[in-house]
Amino acid sequence: MEPETFADHESVYLLKGQQASPFVLRARRPLDRPGAPWHLRYLGQPEAGDRSRHALVRNCVDIATSEVLPEFLQEMGFRMDHEFIARGHLFRKGIMKIAVYKVFRVLVSGTAESAEPLSLSYLVELSVVAPAGQDSVADEVRSFAEQLRPLVQLEKIDPKRLM
Repeated sequence: MEPETFADHESVYLLKGQQASPFVLRARRPLDRPGAPWHLRYLGQPEAGDRSRHALVRNCVDIATSEVLPEFLQEMGFRMDHEFIARGHLFRKGIMKIAVYKVFRVLVSGTAESAEPLSLSYLVELSVVAPAGQDSVADEVRSFAEQLRPLVQLEKIDPKRLM
């Protein structure tokens, strides 16, 4: 398919409770399509399965919501931890989604107009949504990642390390 350009504003919300790690939700809205719905995403913890897997596997829940999502999350007790702008291109190959984008730091909270690049590099994110137990998809991801070498070094990232 032809690549699509995108510009999204994402806010990460935390709900701190009794647990050691907070409950994290991501709210994302497109900047280049006014009136488009917000998307609320929950990313589960990586499955502690076979370490020889070629891809990180975790549950994902993604839903479209109304434009009052930030206020709703704050009323529920969530607090915004950080926000950023993602601008780039989206490619699709079968069920794979490849996003190549730059991450911009938001200087004034809540306004996408005041943003500066976080680095000069692009982030390449390769993802697939598949039913549980479909391990052949991981092999497809690895095969595609091999085609991007040596320009891109795709690797599994431990999300706990980033927090």
